[in-house]
Amino acid sequence: FDVYSSAWFSAIYILLFISLIGCVVPRARAHYKAMRSHPPRTPKRLSRLPEYGTLELPADAGIPAAAAIADAAAALKKRGYRVQVRDQDGALPSLGAERGFLKEAGNLVFHTSLIGVLICLAIGGLFGFRGQKILIEGDTFVNTLVGYDNFAPGTNFQSSWLEPFTITLDTFAVRFDRESSRQFGQPIDFTAQLRTRDAPDAAQEPRTLKVNDPVYFGEVGVFLVGNGYAPVITVRDGNGDTAFSGPVVSIPNDGVYTSTVVVKVPDARPAQLGFVGFFLPSAIKNDEGVAYSFDPDPLNPQLNLNSYYGDLGLDDGVPQNVYNLDVKDLTQLNGRELPAKGITLTPGGTYTLPEGKGSISFDGLKRYIGVDIRSTPGQTGVLVFSLMAVAGLMASLYVNRRRVWVRAGAHEDGRTMVEYGLLARGEDHRLAAEATAIRALLAGQWQLQEGPGGV
Repeated sequence: FDVYSSAWFSAIYILLFISLIGCVVPRARAHYKAMRSHPPRTPKRLSRLPEYGTLELPADAGIPAAAAIADAAAALKKRGYRVQVRDQDGALPSLGAERGFLKEAGNLVFHTSLIGVLICLAIGGLFGFRGQKILIEGDTFVNTLVGYDNFAPGTNFQSSWLEPFTITLDTFAVRFDRESSRQFGQPIDFTAQLRTRDAPDAAQEPRTLKVNDPVYFGEVGVFLVGNGYAPVITVRDGNGDTAFSGPVVSIPNDGVYTSTVVVKVPDARPAQLGFVGFFLPSAIKNDEGVAYSFDPDPLNPQLNLNSYYGDLGLDDGVPQNVYNLDVKDLTQLNGRELPAKGITLTPGGTYTLPEGKGSISFDGLKRYIGVDIRSTPGQTGVLVFSLMAVAGLMASLYVNRRRVWVRAGAHEDGRTMVEYGLLARGEDHRLAAEATAIRALLAGQWQLQEGPGGV
């Protein structure tokens, strides 16, 4: 069952698109009209606004009402306001000013970016892929479908799109902490030395693969996600023929790389053979005679195995886990509770199985790495739109939409009275500070001397 290609997931995805588009389009149209329209007309009673104040220009200043409004308009424009002057030649000239359009623009950018993120994620899900591969030292991986241990293509991915690169693992090294007493033995560096080809006819290129430092072939990234030991084992059957020979991937169980080992030998004759047990990089025995590993480095590598014979069930057509041996229908040859005891091997050692079933040898030790290979075509777009969404969200949260009105009038004695009021679109805790800043700006424009409480 594929979640991402299911009808209900597609329905949710499409509805999310529709809802976002339905949110963006009308708001963008309204925002465009608001930016092209003039600021609202000046209210008759500015004193009813949340922030209100007055300034008095003395008669000897020689600043008429129209000039005061012109000065206020110039000051507000410098502060980023869009200004319109009304009734400039009238008895009570005024102006309306507005700023903070970036708030709604940021909101629109945020929602539009979400649409972009969804589109890029859809592109990655449709045309990308992800696969896993285990590489043992000396192995070469060819980027074809049959080369993967596990492969998950995108819904519309075509195998012909796979880039024809190759990867050869020369060596893999792990550096453990040998200085700190608290973190002693903890891994601090993983380094895989590779030889790669970008194309079949290209020259080999040495490259280094590390954790969080992937190797790229175009848009395809190769990431280091796991590692372990691979004991090299040879199994001879009861007829003396080599039934199996090569490295066996072991699965680490703890921080000192105590690892589970499973060997299935379906080609052994006269009976198929199976082995299960542990690999210990640095084997030592406790007081009860039980072997365990005391260090992750291979200071004293050892194999501890039990052996079985019988039908492994590989010919039944039922999928099996390669790292698990089902012993239900098998006969045990070796084990701690049996007279033959368990199998203990060190490098170069050979053990002869009971009942003439053959032998097993521990020929050497290699390391392996697990790599995650993936292509996400829309990844760059996701990053760009995500950054745009964050920027838009910050603008919508921290930019405030504000309106300012200023009106001036002349007294019979020659004084000019200026009143101003501020109003915010939505909640604005900094509106009072803005009013104070505008008052100081206007007072400085006219060189007014104000006390602590203002004029």
